[in-house]
Amino acid sequence: MLKSLTVTNFALIEQAVVEFDEGLNILTGETGAGKSILIDALSIILGNRASVDSIRTGCDFFRVEAVFDISKLTSIYKIIDEQGITLEDDAVVIISRRFSRQGKNSILINGCHVTVNTLRQIGEKLVDMHGQHENQALLRPESYLFLLDAFDEKIKIELEEYRQIYQRWLEVIKQQAVLEQNSRERAQRIDMLSWQTKEIALAQLKPGEDEEIERQIPVLANVEKITTAVNRSYILLEQGTAGVQGILPALAEVKHELEVIARYDNRIQEQLTAVSDALYQLEESCTDLRVYGDEIDFDPHKLVTLQERMDVIYKLKKKYGTTIIEILQYYEKSLAELEDIHNYDQTIANLNQQQKTLEEKLNSYCEKLHALRKQSSKILSEQISKHLADLGMTNATFDIKVIPRPDFTFHGADEVSFLFSANLGEQTKPLYKIASGGELSRIALAIKTVCAYRDAVGIMVFDEIDAGIGGQAGHMVAEKVAKVACARQVLCITHLPQIACMADRHVYIKKQIEGERTNTIITVLTKEEQLLELTRMISGNEITPIALENANQIFKSALIKKEKWKNKAQA
Repeated sequence: MLKSLTVTNFALIEQAVVEFDEGLNILTGETGAGKSILIDALSIILGNRASVDSIRTGCDFFRVEAVFDISKLTSIYKIIDEQGITLEDDAVVIISRRFSRQGKNSILINGCHVTVNTLRQIGEKLVDMHGQHENQALLRPESYLFLLDAFDEKIKIELEEYRQIYQRWLEVIKQQAVLEQNSRERAQRIDMLSWQTKEIALAQLKPGEDEEIERQIPVLANVEKITTAVNRSYILLEQGTAGVQGILPALAEVKHELEVIARYDNRIQEQLTAVSDALYQLEESCTDLRVYGDEIDFDPHKLVTLQERMDVIYKLKKKYGTTIIEILQYYEKSLAELEDIHNYDQTIANLNQQQKTLEEKLNSYCEKLHALRKQSSKILSEQISKHLADLGMTNATFDIKVIPRPDFTFHGADEVSFLFSANLGEQTKPLYKIASGGELSRIALAIKTVCAYRDAVGIMVFDEIDAGIGGQAGHMVAEKVAKVACARQVLCITHLPQIACMADRHVYIKKQIEGERTNTIITVLTKEEQLLELTRMISGNEITPIALENANQIFKSALIKKEKWKNKAQA
């Protein structure tokens, strides 16, 4: 339910706050007063395109704010939750939109910034806008299927299950197309992968091998320097140089002298221990140096072999990975791809079988959908025809045809045609070819009346639904709109007193000139003011006792009818 609408600097409206009722909210006023401006402002809050042309002259921005009670619109909760919008316990949604002359667009829902696309998604579930433009949907055959499917909940359930299989079927078709395209490159790909895997396999790589080779090459390349250094170190430790005693014999003498001192003074024990440990460690190191020197083997052939091996590894790294592990991973991946390519025929066969199985399921669902649609089309046709008769089109024939089509689509395998004849004895023809503007308005209202209790959208807006209608047909339109309002909140712009008298809340819109500026003034009428407005709509600006009494009778009659319809709806 739309609780209130606040409009600032929008077209001719400087500032207006309008509160709405649950049932039928009627908007009236003189031609050009700005009734449609209020509906335009509402459409802006639902995600329609904003334009600087809508900003009031002399202002830098317009702002529109709407307050909705969505407690009965559970279908909208999912979108609200996905967008991270906070919803309080009272289930109130406040949508605010501000648009500046610089094109800056600010949209807030319960204080959270959202995009126009998100606003549009939410708006579609909040309000069903219906006017001259929306009537044109009846001239587009592609819209008929949506109208029919929305009529029966069983169709929605079957269609949802069908679409899950349809998406899987599309994926299989896509995979087949990719494989078919790739088949032209298979031979080339096989040659390349075979050569690459063979090159890696011949290298017989081992993890960590490159690190070990990188350690050995510097040793073999510098074996002469290493041997010289080892020999000199050994001589300095063990033998010494000309005229200079070796380090080990000298340190052994030091140890002996300290042992002499220690016999008489144990304070030297710490130094003795340190020298003894150093002597033992150096002796051990000297032994290790001798062994190390004996093991050094200068083999020029081994050095060349390792360098060649490292060149092989380096080339493979440039092609397949920065490490041996990555090269081996690429090798395994390439082997798997080769296997997949070699299994191409089997893969194609599997996909073909999947396609066949899915198409059998799709055909089964399409048969169910077709049967449900034919059943619903008959009921819907009869109900729409009945309402058309009530709207003064007693000789009209309305028929909905469900026609099978040979291919699968997102909506099944059906096309829907609306056939219409306004006159008795005339053959029905496609609606979009023969219906006039006034006939479209009444057909649209008949459809809305039938679907009102099934429609998930809680608010309906009729913008001059009475276009091209008058007299007895106007009374019938009034009753239909009022009956729709028993199930849904309705906002309706009208020029007909027959419709206006049905209002649960009557909003009057007028232009007022102040100085050199024109401003649209919006007022919610009291019962007395509503009666005067009905009188004006019946007799013009001259309000006579007879006109006033006539309006009063219409008003009372409407109250009685509405009470009866509401009681019936509640029952």
